[in-house]
Amino acid sequence: MSSPDVQNRIAAAKRAVLAQTDRLHREFGRVESKWKADESRVTAADIAISEGIVAALAAEFPTDQFFSEELSGADAPIPVHARFSWVLDPIDGTNNFALGIPHCAISLALCEGGEPIYGVVYDLSRRTLMHGGPGFGAFDGDKPMQVSTGAFTRETLVGFHSPFEKTLVPNASGVISKFKIRGLGSATLHLAYVAAGILDGCVDFNVKIWDLAAAIPLVRAAGGEVHFLNGPQLPLRQFDLKMGRIVYAAGSPAMVAELRRLMEL
Repeated sequence: MSSPDVQNRIAAAKRAVLAQTDRLHREFGRVESKWKADESRVTAADIAISEGIVAALAAEFPTDQFFSEELSGADAPIPVHARFSWVLDPIDGTNNFALGIPHCAISLALCEGGEPIYGVVYDLSRRTLMHGGPGFGAFDGDKPMQVSTGAFTRETLVGFHSPFEKTLVPNASGVISKFKIRGLGSATLHLAYVAAGILDGCVDFNVKIWDLAAAIPLVRAAGGEVHFLNGPQLPLRQFDLKMGRIVYAAGSPAMVAELRRLMEL
């Protein structure tokens, strides 16, 4: 049984995310966007959702730390020192959101000691709240989730985004040649869909911790693994908007082993 401190935060996380879903749907495909210094897209909806979720949670848990992709004034890494911290991507898949492509999500992780212990992901395309963590179970709406454990076939689906760093293309070629590929434009949904068994596995070469933090506990609670291929990323010791790209593989233990073999990393 988890502590009231954790249970209260889980309930508050769901409330805070659901409170922003009307805005997400209302402004989907209608909001203007601009480009940040790191060449990623941002919209007014990203900022408003970030501010709304952080304000709601901070009012209840003022001693927690709050980290968001849209955190202003964070030019230097911020040490993680609080027992509880939160990692938010207000809209994962902002390109999709701005262009009217429905694969995008609100992604919120509760961390304890820098380790994501519970994730809340609102999937705009399916109007579904995905949530869970180790010891709590993982749920697609009200339906329990479990990673796919079937044998690999020609129909096996792997979420995939092309490497930004082209020197990694050879590492990606084995995955492309063996499995059917789906590139949704949302790293959060790739990983959350692995937890739900919608995708059999996923790999990525381009992501940051805010893209993954909420979906990692979903996968772990659903019987899967998330394996970082370019060094440990958790527990989170600092939050750095200028961090390097993460390379990872996820799925059942057998899928992760096969993806690692194919990627030779």
